[in-house]
Amino acid sequence: MMEKNHIQINHLTIGYKERGNRKVVASDINATIKSGELTCLLGANGIGKSTLLRTLSGFQAPLEGEIIVREKPLSAYSDKELATIIGVVLTEKCELRNMTVEELVGMGRSPYTGFWGRLGKHDKEVINDSIKLVNIEHLRYQMVHQLSDGEKQKAMIAKALAQQTDIIFLDEPTAFLDFPSKVEIMQLLHRLSHTSNRTIFLSTHDLELALQIADKVWLMNKENGVRTGTPEDLSLDGSLSHFFLRKGIRFDMESGLFRIAKQATVSVCLLGEGYRYTMVQKALARHGIDGNKAHESDWHIEVTDTSFLLHPANGQTVQAFTIEELLQSVHQLLAALPR
Repeated sequence: MMEKNHIQINHLTIGYKERGNRKVVASDINATIKSGELTCLLGANGIGKSTLLRTLSGFQAPLEGEIIVREKPLSAYSDKELATIIGVVLTEKCELRNMTVEELVGMGRSPYTGFWGRLGKHDKEVINDSIKLVNIEHLRYQMVHQLSDGEKQKAMIAKALAQQTDIIFLDEPTAFLDFPSKVEIMQLLHRLSHTSNRTIFLSTHDLELALQIADKVWLMNKENGVRTGTPEDLSLDGSLSHFFLRKGIRFDMESGLFRIAKQATVSVCLLGEGYRYTMVQKALARHGIDGNKAHESDWHIEVTDTSFLLHPANGQTVQAFTIEELLQSVHQLLAALPR
């Protein structure tokens, strides 16, 4: 697959002009967005993700700097030209009524036919291909307002595909979806970027999904502006752990995911291995108990293939068959210990 620098951003400052005054949202952004990659923009609410997307897609002028698209300044393109280069899927819920999915996707051809233009043979082929790419052939003749949120989002992505642009920007495409639908949409966008060599750039709050699926991540905050890189590089250089530094949250370097940090008040020797061991360790941590093989303690817990064994310092071993039963026994033991 041939990688191209579809978008080059040089010393970009974004924001608003109000009554002659400038309100800067982010400044001196320098980055490259390549074709054949899925790039995810992460940041807190109100940090300016939507402003950045609007600026990159040409809906809003930058305060300073330049955006180069296909080796040409973004500002040099006409609106009609941009409609054939950049597709945009916004976060607002789609409330269209009396329109089928096929008709909605067909609106993606308007840059080539005009809003009321007739669809030719080629246009219909493009519409069919776009519907197939997002796997919504069974929804072709269904009314848009009858779709689930996930189905509507797929239809909007198909509309953007029918526009046949090399670049697609999406603002919070998983905002209204349940978790399985979020995963499905993110995997779909990743597959489309790779198989069609498109540049797909989206903003999202789904941090862990982005870290697992995105080729590149942009981290946006007030202190550091915008940091870019692969999820792995941003993990290794400490950008992720610093960027999302909050009380009660820690970045697990080993798994590359964020964890809820609970202050442990008790340490216990936890013996075992594998998935069952990890689940017990997680459950204990939720209750403020740090379970680890390296700990020395008067009592200990053993994880076997069939059960969980609690070994008090003085007394009979307690066998539990669920983690819930184990936690009850642990709390009973702790309540009986001298304080």
